[in-house]
Amino acid sequence: MAANSSLNPALDEANSSADHARKSAANARAYFDSSINELATRAERAVQEGLASLRSRSGDYADIAGDRIDTAQRYVTAQVQERPMTATLAALGLGVLVGFLLSGGRR
Repeated sequence: MAANSSLNPALDEANSSADHARKSAANARAYFDSSINELATRAERAVQEGLASLRSRSGDYADIAGDRIDTAQRYVTAQVQERPMTATLAALGLGVLVGFLLSGGRR
């Protein structure tokens, strides 16, 4: 029984250390989980803010592009009205060129 009594304090200490290690691991896991959740929330917020910024800027770009298309349309209309034969020949030449480019890959 002397050997058993000398092992009990060591066994009790080992059990206590194991319990302490389990509690530390559980605390570390809880901290890790909360940190991951916080990082995920921050990342989601950053992505949402980026998308909102992109939406607002793309609206501005669309407005600018629309204005430039209107300007180009007025310019083309004016050129066609001033020189209808030149505009017709230019459109015909462009159509033939595009046709050759598109049909060139089929041969």
